[in-house]
Amino acid sequence: MNPVLVSALSAATLLFLPCISAHAADPAPRGPYGIGLEGFAYPYPVGLLPLNNDGEQVRMAYMDVSPAQPNGRTVVLLHGRNFPSSYWAPVIRTLNTAGYRVVVPDQIGFGKSSKPASDLHFDTLARNTIALLDHLQVAKADIVAHSLGGMLGVRIARAYPDRVGHLLLAAPIGLEDYRLYVPPTPTEKILENEDKLTADGYRKQLETNYSLKLPPEQVTPFIDARFNIKGGSEYPRWLRAFVNSAQMIYREPVVHEIPLVSQPTLFIMGADDHNAPGKPNAPEALRPKMGQNAELAKALAAKMPDASAEVIPNAGHLVFLDEPLRFNELMLGFLAK
Repeated sequence: MNPVLVSALSAATLLFLPCISAHAADPAPRGPYGIGLEGFAYPYPVGLLPLNNDGEQVRMAYMDVSPAQPNGRTVVLLHGRNFPSSYWAPVIRTLNTAGYRVVVPDQIGFGKSSKPASDLHFDTLARNTIALLDHLQVAKADIVAHSLGGMLGVRIARAYPDRVGHLLLAAPIGLEDYRLYVPPTPTEKILENEDKLTADGYRKQLETNYSLKLPPEQVTPFIDARFNIKGGSEYPRWLRAFVNSAQMIYREPVVHEIPLVSQPTLFIMGADDHNAPGKPNAPEALRPKMGQNAELAKALAAKMPDASAEVIPNAGHLVFLDEPLRFNELMLGFLAK
């Protein structure tokens, strides 16, 4: 096997290994991760693209992973809000094996990319993603997008229709307008609440909101990626960017645009995924109406010119990790059409 591929696979595998028992050996003290997740390993080499967002100089991190036997097509993977793009490692391997070049950005404000001082906007993230494709000389790509990435994928498909072939939305959020249920929350209040959250509280939050099916040790790297930043000097800047992304989700709905998407579209939903950002802040009487994501996806697909929805039983919000065999089957079949 190609030694580069072996190295990449090994690095990707490490991301999902169980944590070693503390009784085995006392690990050396680990410093906090940097604001760009310095110290947190990604499964493939990371490049940095300089950009200007609203007058601020930023750098967009990305992985560009070529297959051993190219089929001439490129897939862009768009991550969710609560995860580094490294969580796409199994999907990258699957797509590479099928011949796809895979481009995996960290959006500005997330992962190893810059954390801007200004507000985040889907239009800006969409322009950044197209700038990355221009930089990599990719004229047209398919998009596979998860969670918040699904909202961004819709905006890219609408704003740059000639650049997108297929759109696969894996457990996307934004299938409803959260402003209809949740009152606006001041940024300072969200900052206060997020700063109080502990690693254990965050794990419970993920288990509740995402209906996690993964073993605890597989979730630990995601929790580390967030909470090991907290000891660093730039944590306040990271926290504000993280909170700004929550406000972007609330203030910039895409559900009204989804029926207008013209590209072939596939929703892959977890049957147990009832994630709805801001749900705890909604009036109690409205909460049960939120997060009916599988049904929302089917209803939206029926309004679109070329769309369908598949619901995977026993899967939650991390559908591509919960049921990888079924997800991969659906993904590869859809992209091959």
